[in-house]
This record gives sequence, structure tokens and C-alpha cells, in this order.
Amino acid sequence: MKKLILSAAVYAALAPAAFAQTAAPAAPVSDHTFTGNMTIATDYRFRGVSQTFRKPTLQGGLDYSHSSGFYVGNWNSNVSGVQYNNGASLEMDFYGGYKFAVTPDLALDAGALYYYYPGSTVGTTGEKYNNGEIYFAATYKWFSAKYNYGVTDFFGLNATTAAVPNGNSKGSGYLDLNANFEVAEKTTLNVHVGRQWVRHYGDLNYTDYKIGVSRDMGFATVGLAVVGTNADKALYTVANGAGKSKSLAGTTAVLSLTKTF
Repeated sequence: MKKLILSAAVYAALAPAAFAQTAAPAAPVSDHTFTGNMTIATDYRFRGVSQTFRKPTLQGGLDYSHSSGFYVGNWNSNVSGVQYNNGASLEMDFYGGYKFAVTPDLALDAGALYYYYPGSTVGTTGEKYNNGEIYFAATYKWFSAKYNYGVTDFFGLNATTAAVPNGNSKGSGYLDLNANFEVAEKTTLNVHVGRQWVRHYGDLNYTDYKIGVSRDMGFATVGLAVVGTNADKALYTVANGAGKSKSLAGTTAVLSLTKTF
């Protein structure tokens, strides 16, 4: 009888807590998401062209997104002072847009992007490299397509800065096509092809490509890619102050280590 009374007392003491734990509502899911990323790589290739005089790069960014589909972000990288003169050898990208799902497999995205190079000017012209674009994108399962349209001169290219003046370069565009396939657990095959058009300066037009593999190692993602273009090498060759020149658009392998948090 004492055992029964003791058992009943223990049950009476524990049951309300157990019931409360089961019945408690789940914590609300936040509408706000913040993420960050950092990358170390052997080269910074932008649309196939080196931005660091074919030297290593350190990059990082922060992103905010809302459950409605709205997002803003900032991404930063070192760049070469040989290519971006008179400044901090820094690229700062600011962007924002709206992304929404049409179906479970199809998403659309539209936004604006501004590339800012603190203090950098094109030679002694006083013209800035800063560049503004708007973009439209679609993602379907493993495939994505994006088009960027320039609303400013193409990274400072105009009648003042061009070696052979042919007007401004507003309205330049870039088509970006990507496919990502999971070929093994935590391992993805990345395939890219892009086309750059420079308005009024057709000699600078080119196609770039990339094929690579990335693997999630847990602590970070390791990537290895072959990147190249069919750009006119002479037009994309730059010399430093010591007289050493490098082709910035040739084919190369890029090794990277990326951490997201």
C-alpha cells in the first residue's frame, strides 16, 4: 500500500511537468536570417579575368535575408593595385534584391549591384572604376541563368579613359549560366559558361568558362576549378611598375577554401 501511495505521489509530481513539456508550443521561426562567408583562394577570377594580378586573395561577406524574399548584402575582396590604381586595392560589393519561388523547383530573382573601389581612379584621368549593374536571374533545380546590365560605364571605360576612344560603355551586359550536380555525398561538380559584352568596345567581348569540383569537408568547403576565357590576350595583359607583364585572362587552376557561418 505504501508503495502504491509513493508511486501515485511520484506520478502526480512528474505528470504536470511532462504534460507541459509535450504541449508547449514550438519556438517561432524567425523571419530574419543573417549569414557570413570567408574565402581564401589562389586567384580572384571575376568573369574569368584575374583581379589580383594572378596572386592569392582573401574575401568575405555578410548577407541578410527576410522570409518575404527581400535580401541585402556586402562582399569584399583584395584586388591588385596594378589593375586598380591609386586606391586601397580593395573591392567592396553592395547588393540587394528580391527572390521568390514560382514553383518548388523554380525561383526568380531581381536586384541591383554596385562595385566600389575606395580611392581608385583610372590612371591620372580622375575617372573611377566604380560600376553599377542591375540583374535578373532564374534557378531551376540544378541550373541557373543570370543577366547583368550595366547602368554605368563598364568599370570606368569611356572616351576619357579608353586607349582608343569610342564613347561611353553604359549598357554593357554579362550572361551567366551555371549547372551544379552532386556527384557524390558532399561533393558537387560545378560547370559555368559566361559571355561578356562591352558596349561600343567590341574588341573586349569574350566568353569565359569554369569547370570544378567542390567538397564539403565539415570545417569548410574545398574547391578546385579550371578557369579560362577566349579573350584577346593582348587586351587583357597588364604590366606592373617593374615592367613585368601578365595575361589576366588565360586558363588557370584556382584552389579555394570557403567557410560559411
